[in-house]
Amino acid sequence: MKKITFIFVFLFSILAMSQNPYVTITVAQDGSGQFTSIQKAINSLRDLGPGEALIKIKSGVYKEKVVIPSSKHQITLEGEDKETTIITNDDYSGKLNPTTNEKLTTFDSYTVLVVGDDIKISNITIQNTWCNKGQAVSLHVEGDRFVMRDSKLLGCQDTLYTAKDNSRQYYENCYIEGTTDFIFGQATAVFKNCEIRSLSDSYITASATSPQNEFGFVFFDCHLTAKEGVSKVFLGRPWRPFAKTVFINTTMENHILPEGWNPWKGDKMFPEKEKTAFYAEFGSKGKGANPSKRVAWSHQLSKKEIKKYTIENIFKKSTSWNPSK
Repeated sequence: MKKITFIFVFLFSILAMSQNPYVTITVAQDGSGQFTSIQKAINSLRDLGPGEALIKIKSGVYKEKVVIPSSKHQITLEGEDKETTIITNDDYSGKLNPTTNEKLTTFDSYTVLVVGDDIKISNITIQNTWCNKGQAVSLHVEGDRFVMRDSKLLGCQDTLYTAKDNSRQYYENCYIEGTTDFIFGQATAVFKNCEIRSLSDSYITASATSPQNEFGFVFFDCHLTAKEGVSKVFLGRPWRPFAKTVFINTTMENHILPEGWNPWKGDKMFPEKEKTAFYAEFGSKGKGANPSKRVAWSHQLSKKEIKKYTIENIFKKSTSWNPSK
């Protein structure tokens, strides 16, 4: 009996260790935490640590360019309040980097870069304040199994870059705003119960799904809204020939154009992308839902076709993953 009790206690301890962070760090600008900088807190963590590391970020405006490298994984950034916990920067494509004396590109204009796997962000606003001409990324994610909940992404052109073919990303109860192609990239990404707000007449998505990936961007139960005066917005256009984007049970306001999708004509490298891209909807609602007026090369999914659009199936690759559980 004693042996059985010992085994039970041992297994329970192992389970508790797997669920609790091995280290908790607090970041606070007033000096009440271990660090005043988010980046310094990340840098302090062990490379390839033994479990989850929790970084609690107290309210404040953190003007930083934050990088979570591939050597740092299983990190949770948890803000005190998404309205008052803000990471901000103003880099943009074409800006001169004073360190290298070279111009930044879209791909290093980010405010936050996530390369490590199993990173979670909650209750935080990530912002790129550059809203003049040019691309200016707020969040750039390359790592696998990335989760963002109850957070805000603020920017203009190219707000969210979902990078890398093998990256799986999940956004729930988030607010994402921008002007042109403000959700773009190669990753398989799910957006659930998110508000997607257009700040100008332009395009929401620009996916670049690789041919071997069955799913690209999938929006569940989202709400597409717009700034006052914005009235001509496309759901998306294909950045690459095999772009895949699907809206499921999404409420669309009247800023969404009846045709819905744009083929991105004039791309000499990839002409006629509408022949290979897959753009579809199921159960769209609101004044912007016009299934009969959508472009002929888009799709309205049937009840049979919609069955494969489960979060578990969308993220099923070499390893299974279901962040919605």
